[in-house]
Amino acid sequence: MKPAPFAYKKARSLDEALSLMAGEPEARLLAGGQSLIPALNMRLSAPPLLIDINGIGEIDEIEVKDGTVSIGTLVRHAQAERDETLARSAPLIARALPHIAHPAIRNRGTMGGSIAYADPAAELPACLLALGGEVVARGAKGERSIVADDFFRGLFETALAPGEMVTGIRVPTATADSRFGFAELARRHGDYALVGLAASARTNGRTFRDMRLAFFGVGTTAVRTLASERALSEGDIDAAVASLDLAPADDIHATGAVRKHLAGVLLRRVAQQLMQEGP
Repeated sequence: MKPAPFAYKKARSLDEALSLMAGEPEARLLAGGQSLIPALNMRLSAPPLLIDINGIGEIDEIEVKDGTVSIGTLVRHAQAERDETLARSAPLIARALPHIAHPAIRNRGTMGGSIAYADPAAELPACLLALGGEVVARGAKGERSIVADDFFRGLFETALAPGEMVTGIRVPTATADSRFGFAELARRHGDYALVGLAASARTNGRTFRDMRLAFFGVGTTAVRTLASERALSEGDIDAAVASLDLAPADDIHATGAVRKHLAGVLLRRVAQQLMQEGP
């Protein structure tokens, strides 16, 4: 299929992109295009204007400063996957990246695009939630930060206001007492996960604090399970699994009951990662 007709503009700066967005509220931003282009071709999306932001050079870098890892929205998945600084400073994200689709997709797909698209079965939104990170957005009224817990509102729905765009994400830098876990189950590597789990915590060697468990593929957004977090903080894996408060829906890929069972399987695996991992 072919997309519906649209106009095309290539922005050379953030200000130009925001100005174009203000002039056409129904415009869509083109970054990696790995979700947008198929949607256009299937006419699931028919914007009057595409604004190409790939020429903007100020939002394509990874920086570690003052205890924070900043990742520009145009950083490609493959670029992040190869970045040694990211691997040291945000190992949870580094673990998740090889699970995202396939190499051809990761070569073009962008970090900010994955966050802005807010697919509930995607890895990066769950990692951002597990890390207690934040989204940096810019619009006509300036720049603001939105914590991950508030950013993902529903199925492909975010807290972005009209005319705003994601310019990057920020997560805390890993420290010696940080612990991370990641696992997902998919029919084939590169497929969307039936269920996935991203986790972060801090430890003193016996118990955990700041535990954050973010499941994906089990709801309309990535989902934290607070009761399980409390149980796992005390090292009680059985109680953490028993208190999983998830209600996945049935679909063509798996029943909700199967997904919930698999969530428990992943929780046990990730719990072992958290407990065995050294500084």
